[in-house]
Amino acid sequence: QVQLVESGGGSVQAGDSLRLSCAASGYTGSLFVMGWFRQAPGKERELVAWASWIGGSEYVANSVKDRFAISKETAQRIVYLQMNNVKPEDTAVYYCAAGTTVQGMSDVKSGNWGQGTQVTVSS
Repeated sequence: QVQLVESGGGSVQAGDSLRLSCAASGYTGSLFVMGWFRQAPGKERELVAWASWIGGSEYVANSVKDRFAISKETAQRIVYLQMNNVKPEDTAVYYCAAGTTVQGMSDVKSGNWGQGTQVTVSS
């Protein structure tokens, strides 16, 4: 019904910049929030950022808000995660998620999820 495709991941050096992209396709009419989660080896999936097409509200996790930024296209369900000054602890699989609400997007079972893109940061 809804497909989310991430791109932009890869292997980079600490201090580099990276931009992840996520494009939604299929039935996107009910998608009002899109965001990013990440999961590092041995850790649970954590919310990184989200952006809403209702009111233009955004959120970036405190752990990365000084380095990361989220943005979106106005007329398309596409979001980006700009990652600046990346650190080894940013190494994870980054997943795009989408939903009608932030809470719905964050629900692994109910939300829409991409396949993930690997980001590996070396020192």
